[in-house]
Amino acid sequence: VQLAESGGGLVQPGGSLRLSCEASGRFSRIHEMSWYRQASGEQRALVADITSGGGTYVSDPVQGRFTISRDAAKNTVFLQMNNLVPEDTAVYYCNVKYRLNGLYETWGQGTQVTVSL
Repeated sequence: VQLAESGGGLVQPGGSLRLSCEASGRFSRIHEMSWYRQASGEQRALVADITSGGGTYVSDPVQGRFTISRDAAKNTVFLQMNNLVPEDTAVYYCNVKYRLNGLYETWGQGTQVTVSL
């Protein structure tokens, strides 16, 4: 399974970005799609995830500003990021857990989000 991420970039504080991640390849079904982020010098941390049933989780630091959604027919997950602050600067990684005679996971290559004047 391969993941194609897009949508990162440079944005001013208060701005918005939308990240996309499309999964392709061989799998029976997708179990869960998630976004993580890793700031310089810090550990990778979960930002938000969405299950195959549509249930969502958004972490406290971004609650009320970020929204996760998906297009199940296109195996694509989105992260809408509003009211961005400099502390949101990080590399954002897509993670997909999928089933194919077992449960597996794969990571995207990461997309840089920089929030700065």
